[in-house]
Amino acid sequence: MNDVMGFSEPRFEPVRAALAALLAAEDVGASVAVHVDGEPVVDIWGGYADADRSVAWERDTLAAVNSTTKNMTALCALILADRGELDLSAPVAAYWPGFAASGKGGVLVRHVLSHTAGLPDLSGPTTVEELYDWEGVTAGLAAQAPAWEPGTAAGYHALSFGFLVGEVVRRVTGRTLGEFFAEEVAGPLGADFHLGLSAEHDHRVSPLIAPPSLTDEYAAAAPPGPDGTRREGAGPAIRVRDVNSTAWRRAQLPAVNGFGNARSVALAQSVLANRGSAGGVRLLSPKGCEPAWQELFRGRDRVLGTPMCWTAGFGRFGSTFGWGGWGGSLVASDPDARMTVAYVMNRMIDRDRQEDNRGMEIVMAAYEGLR
Repeated sequence: MNDVMGFSEPRFEPVRAALAALLAAEDVGASVAVHVDGEPVVDIWGGYADADRSVAWERDTLAAVNSTTKNMTALCALILADRGELDLSAPVAAYWPGFAASGKGGVLVRHVLSHTAGLPDLSGPTTVEELYDWEGVTAGLAAQAPAWEPGTAAGYHALSFGFLVGEVVRRVTGRTLGEFFAEEVAGPLGADFHLGLSAEHDHRVSPLIAPPSLTDEYAAAAPPGPDGTRREGAGPAIRVRDVNSTAWRRAQLPAVNGFGNARSVALAQSVLANRGSAGGVRLLSPKGCEPAWQELFRGRDRVLGTPMCWTAGFGRFGSTFGWGGWGGSLVASDPDARMTVAYVMNRMIDRDRQEDNRGMEIVMAAYEGLR
């Protein structure tokens, strides 16, 4: 079933054609959304919600977006900063006193958001189940010494990002990151995105599907160290079956375990691209959005092993900012064009074996429509 459902403005027909092509090729089910000036111009979906291709992907189907979740976590921090409740230039220890241990008194909030805090790994947890112990993981991070002088280098904080930002948000607001997002972002916007998914939504979830020829034991391997081997203390390997488990859905893992669809991802992130508002709802001032695209670090990322530009919570790529998730989901925002593009799917691609350009094909099709 390669039929594409939903609506798209005529000028964005290239986006609809791009999704149809993906569904005719490797995708099982997916959704795509484009927002311009804070309003939807594309909201489409198609394919199947299960590997057997027996259940249609519907308008309200949800999927695990993995690290695309980081965009939502960063948005929460920027909202607090815009309200004057969080200072991006303040030490993390100003909000979380115990964090100053082991030489981390100089770690600033912006270091945490820009992956320059020197804490890319979790030294304690060795199993996925241990990640569900919020107090245990954050206590371990508070005791951990930085791997480099904070602010001098960057290394992708794959899992620690969510615990670090989430604990700062909890210390400032008294709410978990998931609660804050639900009450201050998803609720006002009407965005169907969840950090800590409740049981009432389980029937709408499309399970993550392992790449072709692989099983649900397929794992998100931590990027290797400089010598090509697994880094010591890189944390537990997360498998497809972990992401599809009930325990994962219920947990608070603000770096990686968000559930949504392209519509909800684009809606929430379009707030930043549209200078603080979307759909008539204002969450930030125009000035408060600027840290999302202002460069904080440029250079080789020690963990990813590639040149990166990091802002306060996002990767910056030319005129766009955003981030993607393990397996293929992606959101990209262009503040000059006031456009946000999101792609959420269920079938993964193993990037060690095959290049995954699906999300970028959708983004480029959106620019074609914009022109």
